Amino acid sequence: MAKEKKFLTCDGNQAAAHISYMFSEVASIYPITPSSTMAEYVDEWAAAGRKNIFGEVLRVQEMQSEAGAAGAVHGSLQAGALTTTYTASQGLLLMIPNMYKIAGELLPAVFHISARALAAQALSIFGDHQDVMAARQTGFAMFFSGSVQEVMDLSAVPHLATLESRIPFMNIFDGFRTSHEIQKVEEMQQEDLIPLIDQDALKAFRERALNPNNPVTRGTAQNDDIYFQSREAANPFFEKVPDIVEKYLNEIYKITGRKYGLFDYYGAEDADRVIIAMGSVTEAIKETVDYLNAKGEKVGLVAVHLYRPFKAEAFLACVPKTAKRIAVLDRTKEPGALGQPLYMDVKDCFFGKADAPTIVGGIYGLSSKDTTPAQIMSVYENLAMNMPKNDFTIGIVDDVTFKSLPMKEEVAVDEKTYEAKFYGLGSDGTVGANKNTIKIIGDNTNKYCQAYFAYDSKKSGGFTASHLRFGDDPIRSTYLVNTPNFVACHVPAYLHLYDVTKGLKKGGTFLLNSVWSKEDVGNYLPDNVKKYLA
Repeated sequence: MAKEKKFLTCDGNQAAAHISYMFSEVASIYPITPSSTMAEYVDEWAAAGRKNIFGEVLRVQEMQSEAGAAGAVHGSLQAGALTTTYTASQGLLLMIPNMYKIAGELLPAVFHISARALAAQALSIFGDHQDVMAARQTGFAMFFSGSVQEVMDLSAVPHLATLESRIPFMNIFDGFRTSHEIQKVEEMQQEDLIPLIDQDALKAFRERALNPNNPVTRGTAQNDDIYFQSREAANPFFEKVPDIVEKYLNEIYKITGRKYGLFDYYGAEDADRVIIAMGSVTEAIKETVDYLNAKGEKVGLVAVHLYRPFKAEAFLACVPKTAKRIAVLDRTKEPGALGQPLYMDVKDCFFGKADAPTIVGGIYGLSSKDTTPAQIMSVYENLAMNMPKNDFTIGIVDDVTFKSLPMKEEVAVDEKTYEAKFYGLGSDGTVGANKNTIKIIGDNTNKYCQAYFAYDSKKSGGFTASHLRFGDDPIRSTYLVNTPNFVACHVPAYLHLYDVTKGLKKGGTFLLNSVWSKEDVGNYLPDNVKKYLA
């Protein structure tokens, strides 16, 4: 008899915390947006006495800074305790010195990262990949998930693989777009994951712990006679990581029925234009691929899961042989570089290959800049040109260096899903009410659901927009609601500040919450709203 599926309506942070709690004995934490709720969840569960896979209550220790948290992780690992932490942005940067030590000493660990922008010309709390790309040289393996369901399914893989490989992992998903997006997902159960733990590797990790009864020398200083050689001696450990990760991905497939690889291809078997990307944008690209292929085009996507170590053979096997044009999308910016990190890796994979496709690169989504199907269509249209533009941007109008691709009108690529948008004011209860609404739908109906809340960094008293979707199929729309069936405006002043009816579908519903009477309301509506209602 098939095991009954258990569903949970949660965000990406809760999904990651749910899995990390199972595999961890110690969590050394320091809060930073948007990762903070992961630590809050594990702290709450530990206080309630929840047991991990080992039948123990997780020990949670809050430190004085992210640097202190990373140092505590390092020390705890040396003492033989499976240890984790949760961070993002500048917090991750503060951990880099200890990350070099943890990786250099081959200590198995998992850092859960809700990837976020770095403070450059200004601070931003929103999501992109600048922080994790700044840590890619530390020796940590880098594993990406693209949706809340993927975070739930795949977060166990870094925990299992780090034990067997001795290479520490960053388990990465997009800040806000995945960390704070609420979805109805299938929940992973502890009893399904227990048999996957490599008990011999766990025993060996315990035996390597510092012990006064079995003294060893660690943390030495090496000179020019030996440092280089000992650095290279770690190569075999890194070379084994992709195969180990692939093994555990296959085990997850047996549990969930969802197939994942180091790289996943989605689209036409004979695609001539392919996008390479990682993170939440891959879900939006899948929607766009289905939409374009239904119209007779031949396009596809390669979604990256294991970014470091990068296994070129697995990547090349994933790209259709028919691909003539490739666009690589990076969610980071390295000023002055010849190209962004993923783009350069893809270029290197094809270097010297006969009949190699034309490869161009572009930047998207910095600081949670929304990335929509219309923008993805621009990328595929760029690839169809005789000379595709390289080093492009999407989602903005670049009137300084003119690198941006043309902005297109938004289109509804999923007509089956009901979409709603609610305009509110920070702390007016709109966001809280919509969170409750989507959880009621997710927990008490057979519908799939999604909620995402857009607000500025002022939060209380600032602009908020709640983006809700629900339908009969899993929802892949990792972007804001642009073509709603329903719009509610709870702040009448917004009528003159924002185009609140923009994109509202024909026959849609507009709800205005105001103090005006039915007879007087027409006197206060701007012309564009009147035009829509007419």
